[in-house]
Amino acid sequence: MMKMIKNIHIISLSYSIFLVFSSIFAAVTAQNNPVNVEVGVVLDFDKGFGKMGLSCIKMSLSDFYASHPNYTTRLLLHQRNSPTDVVLTAAAALDLINNVEVQAIIGPESSMQANFVISLGNKSHVPIISFSATSPSLTSIRTPYFIRATQNDSSQVKAISALIQAFGWRQVVPIYVDNEFGEGVIPYLSDALQQVDVRIPYRAVLSSRADDEQIETELLKLMAMQTRVFIVHMLPELGTRVFERAKEIGMMDEGYVWIMTDGMFNMFSYISFGSVVENMQGALGLKPYVPSTNELEDFRVRWKRKFQQDNPGVDDVDLGVFGLWAHDAAKALAMAVEEVVTSSNESFGFQKVNSSGSSNDLERIGVSEIGLRLVEALSRTNFIGLSGRFSLLNGQLQSSTLQIVNVIGKGEKVIGYWTLENGLVRSLNSKTTVNSSYSTSNTSLGSIIWPGDSISAPKGWQIPTSGKKLKILVPIKSGFKEFVNVTHDSSSNTNKVGGYCIDVFEAVKNALPYDIDYELIPFAKPDGESPAGNYNDLVNEVFLGKYDAAVGDLTIRANRSLYIDFTLPFTESGVSMIVPIKDDKNKNAWVFLKPLTWDLWLTSGCFFIFIGFVVWVLEHRINEDFRGPPLHQIGTSFWFSFSTMVFAHRERVVSNLARFVVIIWCFVVLILTQSYTASLTSLLTVQQLQPTVTDVNLLLKNGDNVGYQSGSFVYGILKQLGFQDNKLRTYDTVEQLNELFHNGTANNGIAAAFDETPYMKLFLATYCSKYTMVEPTFKADGFAFVFPKDSPLARDVSRAILNVNEGGEMDKIEDRWFKKQQSCQNTSNNNVSSNSLSLESFWGLFLIAGVASSLALLIFVAMFLYEHKDIRLDSESSFWRKVFVMLRIYDQKDLSSHTFKKSGLQFHTNYPSTPSSYSNHTEAHNVFSEQSTSSPEHGDLSPTNGQSTREIELAIEHP
Repeated sequence: MMKMIKNIHIISLSYSIFLVFSSIFAAVTAQNNPVNVEVGVVLDFDKGFGKMGLSCIKMSLSDFYASHPNYTTRLLLHQRNSPTDVVLTAAAALDLINNVEVQAIIGPESSMQANFVISLGNKSHVPIISFSATSPSLTSIRTPYFIRATQNDSSQVKAISALIQAFGWRQVVPIYVDNEFGEGVIPYLSDALQQVDVRIPYRAVLSSRADDEQIETELLKLMAMQTRVFIVHMLPELGTRVFERAKEIGMMDEGYVWIMTDGMFNMFSYISFGSVVENMQGALGLKPYVPSTNELEDFRVRWKRKFQQDNPGVDDVDLGVFGLWAHDAAKALAMAVEEVVTSSNESFGFQKVNSSGSSNDLERIGVSEIGLRLVEALSRTNFIGLSGRFSLLNGQLQSSTLQIVNVIGKGEKVIGYWTLENGLVRSLNSKTTVNSSYSTSNTSLGSIIWPGDSISAPKGWQIPTSGKKLKILVPIKSGFKEFVNVTHDSSSNTNKVGGYCIDVFEAVKNALPYDIDYELIPFAKPDGESPAGNYNDLVNEVFLGKYDAAVGDLTIRANRSLYIDFTLPFTESGVSMIVPIKDDKNKNAWVFLKPLTWDLWLTSGCFFIFIGFVVWVLEHRINEDFRGPPLHQIGTSFWFSFSTMVFAHRERVVSNLARFVVIIWCFVVLILTQSYTASLTSLLTVQQLQPTVTDVNLLLKNGDNVGYQSGSFVYGILKQLGFQDNKLRTYDTVEQLNELFHNGTANNGIAAAFDETPYMKLFLATYCSKYTMVEPTFKADGFAFVFPKDSPLARDVSRAILNVNEGGEMDKIEDRWFKKQQSCQNTSNNNVSSNSLSLESFWGLFLIAGVASSLALLIFVAMFLYEHKDIRLDSESSFWRKVFVMLRIYDQKDLSSHTFKKSGLQFHTNYPSTPSSYSNHTEAHNVFSEQSTSSPEHGDLSPTNGQSTREIELAIEHP
């Protein structure tokens, strides 16, 4: 048994050794005899870009297989030269597919060449891998065999829109080449700009073969436009000539903005950038960000040495991002081919779909047997390459971070970055890119030197000095010239325009983020003095394109907004009614009660009674003025309290507590009487001015005439309210309106006038003592400026109006033109009666008086009870007996008070010390004697007949 187990172990060990040696032998065999996979390379080897791409592909495969010697496959490159001609490029690709039967093609260079080659790849199932065809139009669900190993041009449009949004530019003009490369990105750029509310007023399209004259003609057209922000999307061969001509004609001066897409910057590595950089000073550009690594720097050094050895006559080509993408694309293809070969035993041949032997190359094209699986393997490829993360999604390399550069001096300066997650950032350190919100602020960028060596960001929009001025139409008015005043000088045939609306427009123009030059043109007949039409006609002139804008007292109306754009209103809105005021002096006999509300009257009366009671309590025992028969004491208390209302009280107050209460109460009475006087005066003066009419329906019922300004839209409102034409009167000036009011309805005048609030306020400023503004106020949207539909000025002017309003400039302009209105600013409220004074305005005073009086009363009661605590503590008497005795004691004079000591009288009282003993006496004996032996200094009372001091403190009178 043991021998059998030992034999089994020997056999197992021998088998394991056999497997190991077999694997080693297979690996060595595979290394010595790898499977060659045919791959085509279609590039323009006559130019530096093609030579650079080929050298990067070769070095990539050499390095990859050197680090992976166990791979069973090797890519065998077949080169085909492809000039810029699209047909020759397609022919080269077709030759590789039909005659060489390549399994993949790397190339071609341009998007125009790739368009037809991709169709060949779809037909033959041969993956077309391009590291430089960037046009978004090449990617489609109909091209599954196209692999874009470079960034799509559409990946940079969001960065461009963020940059434009950061500086607040509202219009841009793209300048692009008229081919597949140039046109492919425009739809994506338009959508991105539209999302940030940026308009493209014009597109400058140049032929790839355009000469200098054609370029200059297009640039001069742009120069005559108002937009100053240009996005250049073309290859350097054409782009450098565009910048050269732009500098010559002055479009690289201050005020211009030039933004280059990565199509320009990525290709500068393969041309002499230093020779053209002088023409691009101040321009901005985008380029992919490639992280710097030791592996990249090592490859860059080795590539430079290898390239110079292979191309000794070429010394102006640098390794750019396209070379890195070519390197990573070759590596990805090698990995995908190895995966497909090791996972399948199928052959690498082509399946012929045409067996008739046709000589037509397109008809006899075959279909690759591994093409689909090769595309799937490429889509799964994911690694860190020289250009960064190489990962394909839907056949495209994923977007990476973009650098924003500024052309300065002899090179470029990185001013910031753009990332999909964080937008614009100054740097890519972890503090600024982790948990940050999407930024579109120019503060996230470094300092920029703009064209013309300016450090201030251009405004991006201005009226060109070589172009015509803005023609702005203004109305001619015969009245209300404070708003718009046009003065025509017939001798010189010139016009002088001024007024409130013109000053507002000038202030708004100064608040714009750019400069505009304009000319004010009156809307007049040939004589220069009569208006050429109404306000609707004026607005129609702007709609027809005869003028660039209209400025004046133009009201925002829905029917007008169908044809033109209004800015935000710069005046208050509404249509108001003005009527005369009449003397309606109140002859009511009880008008004196109206200054105070009933609750304030009631509260005041209660406090008068309460204060009188408090003063009587505090003064009754020590003051002769508050003693006597009960009716006399009640009358004295009321008299004293109510006499404080006119400060006519004559009774002396000797108690400190009472004096404290009276001081507080006199202060309250003073405030109350002064307020009453002011309110009554207001009732007898202001309230006498009342409007003659307070309701529109009353005007209709009485058949009164009403007025409106000539040519105003208010006519339509009056017709809707039910006024007939024979009841409507027009006016042009404030003087005419005043005359119509003076005549009245009986004399073909008016009883009321309807007009917009600004006009009515101006009228009231002139005649503030005769008229008033009454409700209701009909809806209207105020005055605004007029611009053509979709004009960028309308939006910017609206924003500037807000800035002028918030900055206080509008108030200064109104004071300059309507300063006299300030003296009548309350006229519109003349019809509102003065409000009666209520308790809410005085409850604080009453609270103070009540607390002070109550506190004084509590202090007095506490002192009185403490002084007679022997009676309060008598256990033999009932509670009510104690109360009765206390009240009897309180009703007596306090002989210990200094007020009675000064009289020189001695009072003797035979009074028991307790309430119980008091009940046994039928009467109290008062002894009055002259104190002849008392001390001359004090006049004290001395006990007599054996009575104690306490027993003679009070002299109790007979009940």
